[in-house]
Amino acid sequence: SLLVNAAGQPRKEKVKLPSSLQGIKPNSIPNKKIEDPVAGKVNTSSLATRRQNLSAFHLIPSRVMFGVLKEGCTYAATVILKNVGVNFSRFRVKQPPPHTGLRVMYTPGPVAAGLHVELEIEIFAMVIGGKDTGGLEEVSHDIEILTEKETLLLPVRANILC
Repeated sequence: SLLVNAAGQPRKEKVKLPSSLQGIKPNSIPNKKIEDPVAGKVNTSSLATRRQNLSAFHLIPSRVMFGVLKEGCTYAATVILKNVGVNFSRFRVKQPPPHTGLRVMYTPGPVAAGLHVELEIEIFAMVIGGKDTGGLEEVSHDIEILTEKETLLLPVRANILC
């Protein structure tokens, strides 16, 4: 219950529900495209009255924090892009500009319902600017993942030790 805690006593503060339970996806922009007539559809009676989006992707984790990196080294992190819809869906990744040092490696193609694809986020730690930044330079970029229904934004943050 939202009114009492696990011990059965009234709660002192309000319970904050996760965005996944509220039906809100963080860091996503819905596409203007209404429907693709050639996309694979599942037509079953259990889904006939459902108005929720039947094809969606979730990023696990929803952001990548590299922390403090040594200049001149390459680091990598893996992010899972999971299809939580009931139809197969396609996606593509808009590669970040070269001056960020970021690169996304993945296997293109459709993703079946319930399956996932691994995205490997690779960063080459390099300092661009000639100004004195006090020994650390911050890299901050949102990687765009274009799906059939929306554009997902994957925030990537790192601090490069000069």
